[in-house]
Amino acid sequence: METDSSPPYVPPLLARVAPALFIGSARAASASEELVRAGVTLCINVSRQQPGPRAPGVAALRVPVFDDPAEDLLVHLESTCAAMEDAVRAGGSCLVYCKNGRSRSATVCTAYLMRYRGLSLERAFEAVKRARPVAEPNPGFWSQLQQYEDQLQSQVSAETVIPSKDYPTEHAECA
Repeated sequence: METDSSPPYVPPLLARVAPALFIGSARAASASEELVRAGVTLCINVSRQQPGPRAPGVAALRVPVFDDPAEDLLVHLESTCAAMEDAVRAGGSCLVYCKNGRSRSATVCTAYLMRYRGLSLERAFEAVKRARPVAEPNPGFWSQLQQYEDQLQSQVSAETVIPSKDYPTEHAECA
């Protein structure tokens, strides 16, 4: 009988979701050299208990939620995504992390791609999952992402998403 001798999958500390967007676990925030090498200027700490980044010149924003389906992460998405976009437009990169880099951070990265890159929930989550295969928002956060997508779609008539060469949108052919 053959056994699989391949080592178990170990995700990288910083997984690149998009050119200036990384996702990881709390360990990633303490990897100063990795943060500097990736050009990270803002760390989004999506937890109540995990420590902040330990790299000089890296700003931090805490989104104080537990990985609990009853937590309201939706209320934080717009302001958090706006802070991320500000960092990117200033020439930096963002790391979004939570304890294990699975649920909370995946939710925020997905929301960012929906809000600022014009991706559907499905396409945005596919991008996050490709970068970090262990990504899996809990059922409550997934439901909140669906609500966020509905909110964004209702704003489409009032706003136009401007595609960027670094972050193509689903509607880039219209640009």
